[in-house]
Amino acid sequence: MNCAISGEVPVEPMVSKKTGLLYEKRLIERHISDYGKCPVTGELHTIDDIVSIKTGKIVKPKPLHTASIPGLLGAFQTEWDSLMLTNFSLEQQLHSARQELSHALYQHDAACRVIARLKKERDEARQLLSEAERQLPAAPEAATANATLSNGKREWNPVKTLPDLSGTGKATCVKFGPDAKYVAVGSMDRNLRIFGLPSDDSTEDSAQDS
Repeated sequence: MNCAISGEVPVEPMVSKKTGLLYEKRLIERHISDYGKCPVTGELHTIDDIVSIKTGKIVKPKPLHTASIPGLLGAFQTEWDSLMLTNFSLEQQLHSARQELSHALYQHDAACRVIARLKKERDEARQLLSEAERQLPAAPEAATANATLSNGKREWNPVKTLPDLSGTGKATCVKFGPDAKYVAVGSMDRNLRIFGLPSDDSTEDSAQDS
């Protein structure tokens, strides 16, 4: 079994009560003291959440004091531990950055698809509107010829105008001839006037007592 941080066989193995992962004692204690959480899962951890595993001790040869300096070796070991922790943190950050980049690329692709669809729908709507405007019939020039009055009656269009009857009194009755060529107009001054419609000439003027 290997350490979850360094990937090497731990000399002093310790296991987490919450995650069940195996660590090297010096690495996990340093990580918990610095960050207070599990380096793999991110759960909150304390020193009490990890326990030591009893294993058989391997007798290591003693270092030759004449060939090495114990203080220098200790410094090298500390530096190596820091390097392992830094490398592990960088790997986690790289993994998170890849996930965020993948999510951002997916959102960008989805937004491009939506924009392209909206542009297509806009162009189709404009084309349909243009075709509808070309197919609309021209408005009639004499649209007010048969305009409806407010009382619901249609306006009368004059067909023919009779000569001026001013001075003859108010007309009380109008009678058309059988052939619709003459019209007789009676007025309040007891006069009867007959007009020829085709030429609008007065053909007969007579007076009649009421």
